[in-house]
Amino acid sequence: MNAPLLPCPAVLGRHLLLDLQGVAPDLLTDAALVERVLYASAHAAGATPVDARFQHFGPGLGVTGVLLLKESHISIHTWPEYGFAAVDIFMCGTARPELAAQHIRDAFAPRTMTLRDEARGIAGCR
Repeated sequence: MNAPLLPCPAVLGRHLLLDLQGVAPDLLTDAALVERVLYASAHAAGATPVDARFQHFGPGLGVTGVLLLKESHISIHTWPEYGFAAVDIFMCGTARPELAAQHIRDAFAPRTMTLRDEARGIAGCR
């Protein structure tokens, strides 16, 4: 027997894409710092971390990291040689991804930040 389909909410989740420009390179090469920032940003958003993987690519090079959340994920890719970080925050439920974005902005203090906010799972999801 198939489970009944639930009514489709207007939006299943929000997907924020952040481009951080003009970040101090030493912040973008420190994998332990990047990991702490992502964990703290998840907590600031009311999200629940469940697993993580962070990879540093060597002296002077960047970090790639993914923090898996009960509510989805936060990922980051850094290019210290350009003072740039690309961050992806996808959250569903009652989590507030904009609070995670603000924490990340505060921690990395970019000269500029571009933020794109996409609604996911919009209308007609059946």
